[in-house]
Amino acid sequence: MSASYSDVAASRAEILARIAAAAKAVGRAADAVGLVAVSKLQPDERVDAALAAGLRLFGENRVQEAQARWVDRRGQFDALRLRLIGPLQSNKAEDAVRLFDAIDVLDRPKLAAAIAGAAQKVGRCPELLVQVNTGEEPQKAGIAPPEADAFIKEARETYGLPVVGLMCIPPLEEEPAMHFALLAKIAARNGLAELSMGMSDDFETAIRFGATQVRVGSALFGARV
Repeated sequence: MSASYSDVAASRAEILARIAAAAKAVGRAADAVGLVAVSKLQPDERVDAALAAGLRLFGENRVQEAQARWVDRRGQFDALRLRLIGPLQSNKAEDAVRLFDAIDVLDRPKLAAAIAGAAQKVGRCPELLVQVNTGEEPQKAGIAPPEADAFIKEARETYGLPVVGLMCIPPLEEEPAMHFALLAKIAARNGLAELSMGMSDDFETAIRFGATQVRVGSALFGARV
């Protein structure tokens, strides 16, 4: 195997061990937390190394890039699952519904309508997470926390969408714990089981607050080239 495989395999093992330790520390099972390998912008050789190392859950930021990377590979790995973790334009909803097993960035009624229409046309709907802009940053996608409850209800009842959880990306300059705690509270009062939160630098904190998925890129693959 290549050095790239060895590096990714070693990083995967280390991250899984850290996930297990963080989960155990708060009385959770290690397998209650999924590792989403953030493959966006990574070269194909690193992605292939990750597949060879046993990773089967990947996060991509853009529909077009994901199509180019995964359409052919998808047929080679039965257990492969793809999550869209980057902003989704409404006019790309049908492509996203066809390709992804989960869309983690639902954040506005127009997109909810587009996904609902695409799901009806395609005959399937991915698992959906609502993205919450916990820091209410104007440059960042996501529904504002005060509007989250009403939007979750609208997505479920008006559009009939299978919303199962929430996702957030805390502000870089702030302590992430308070954002993870806020997301967990919103999820709890809406009966949502899935929490996608925590990245390379803070996933252990996210697990402490109930993350069911952590999105890890640089700690797994190394710096993007």
